[in-house]
Amino acid sequence: MTDLLSTEDYRAIAAGLSFPTQAFIDGAFRPALSGRIFATTNPATGEALAEIAACDAQDVDLAVAAARAAFEDGRWSRLHPGERKETLLRLAALMEENARELAVLESLDAGKTIFDCETVDVPETIHVIKWHAELIDKIYDQVSPASDNHIAMVVREPVGVVGLVLPWNFPLLMLAWKIGPALAAGCSVVMKPAGETTLTALRVAELAAEAGLPAGVLNIVTGSGREVGEPLGRHADVDMVSFTGSTATGRRFLNYSADSNLKEVVLELGGKNPCIVLDDAEDLDAVAAHVVNGAFWNMGQNCSAASRLIVQRGIRDRLLEKVRAEAAGWLVGDPLDPANRVGPLVSKAHFDKVSSYLDAAKSETVLVGGKVVAEGFIEPTIVETARDSRLAVEEIFGPILTVIVVDSFEEAIRVANDTDYGLAASIFSANGKRALRGARALRAGTVTVNSFGEGDVTTPFGGYKQSGFGGRDNSVHAHDQYTQLKTIWIDLNDSADASLD
Repeated sequence: MTDLLSTEDYRAIAAGLSFPTQAFIDGAFRPALSGRIFATTNPATGEALAEIAACDAQDVDLAVAAARAAFEDGRWSRLHPGERKETLLRLAALMEENARELAVLESLDAGKTIFDCETVDVPETIHVIKWHAELIDKIYDQVSPASDNHIAMVVREPVGVVGLVLPWNFPLLMLAWKIGPALAAGCSVVMKPAGETTLTALRVAELAAEAGLPAGVLNIVTGSGREVGEPLGRHADVDMVSFTGSTATGRRFLNYSADSNLKEVVLELGGKNPCIVLDDAEDLDAVAAHVVNGAFWNMGQNCSAASRLIVQRGIRDRLLEKVRAEAAGWLVGDPLDPANRVGPLVSKAHFDKVSSYLDAAKSETVLVGGKVVAEGFIEPTIVETARDSRLAVEEIFGPILTVIVVDSFEEAIRVANDTDYGLAASIFSANGKRALRGARALRAGTVTVNSFGEGDVTTPFGGYKQSGFGGRDNSVHAHDQYTQLKTIWIDLNDSADASLD
C-alpha cells in the first residue's frame, strides 16, 4: 500500500502543480481553433483551477485527420508488437515516476479523496496500462480447420481510428481501460475527457509523447459533449466509438452512428446494482464493510455502486447495526486529508441533482445521514424504502444507499432483477450452492459472491440490458472491440487440380 502523506504535504504538492490546459493534437499542445476556453474548478472549494481549451467540430476534424494519417502510414498500427509493448511500458514507468503528482491532480480536478487516488485509482491505472502492454505480443491469430488443399487464417487487425469518450467519475482509470487495449491493438485514438475532469488526461498525453508514442496516435480534444462528443460520434472518418457514461447519452451515440457511417459503438452505461444479503451470511462485520464500500466508494459516483441493499428479514437488524457502525468511519471533508473517505460531488449541477433525493428520502425511513454537510458535500445516507420507490429505482450516482427487506431467496432474486439495468450485483451467503444459484440467476455482467467488487484487469467488465453492450472493458476481451477479424482463405491446389476442389 502507498505510504500516505499529511494533508499539509498534499497541499504543498498541489500548490506547486502546473496544469496542462490546451488540447493535444498531432503530438503537440494547441489552443482551440476558435480561441475559446472554459474553466475547470476544484469541487471541494469551487475555485477555478485552470482555463481549458474549449474545442469544437473544427478541432475534432483536425484530431481525426491526424489520427487517420498516423494509422494509414503505419507509424503505430504496423509497428512490431514488441515495439508497441515497449512504448506503453515506458508510459507506465513514467506514470509511476509521476504517480503522486497524478494522484493530487486527480483529487483536485475530480474531488476524489486522496486516499482513493493514492491507493486505488493511480496504481490500478498504471497496472492496467502495463497489463495490456504485456498482452500485445501474446495474442495469437488462428488457423481454422480446412481441407488439405486450403489454409484458412483468421487474423486480427486494428479497427482504425477510434473515438474514446470518458466519464468524469474515474478519469484516469477509465482512460487506462480504453487506451490500454486500443493502443495495444494498433489503433489511433481521439479521446474526449469529461468537461469536468480534463487535467489528468492531458498530463498522460504529455507523458505518452515523452515515452515515444508517435505523433497523431493519441489525441485529446477537450470541451463539452455537444461541441466535441457529438462531432466525434458523427464523424465519418471515425471507425468506432467506445463510450462510458449515462444511459441517456449512450442512446445519443447510437443515433450518431446511425446518422453517419454506422461506426461500431461500445457502450458501458449506468447501473442500479443490487447487493443481496441472505440470512445465513457469516461474518457480518466483513459483510457490512463490503456493503458500505460498495455504496459510498467515490461518493457513490460509480456505475457499479451497490446502491440497493436487499436483505433477508431474519438478518436485517443485526446487519444494519453493523452497517451503521461501519458507515460512521467514513469521514466527510477535505479530499486532500487522507483520513477522509468522502469528498465533494464532482460539480454543483450534480450536487443539486443528488441532494434532491435527500428531499425524497424525508418521506422514507432514514437510518443514517440524510444531510448536506456543506456546499458540494453529502454525508453517507442509508434509507429503508419500498422496492418501487424513486430512491430504489433511479440511478442516483451519489452516497445514498437504499435498503429493501425481503422474506426469501427467491424474492431477493426477483427484486434484484426488477430493474432496467444489469451492470453488477453481489450476493452474500454461507451456503455455496445457494450463492452460486443466485449468481447464475442475477441478470448482471459481473456478480461477486461474498464480496463487493468489479473483478480485476483479467476479467471482462460490462453490462446486461440498459447497462450497455457491444463489448467489454478489461481482460483479453477488451481487445476484441478495437480489432476486426479478417479471414484469409488460401487455395493450395495446383491450377491443373483446381477442378478437384
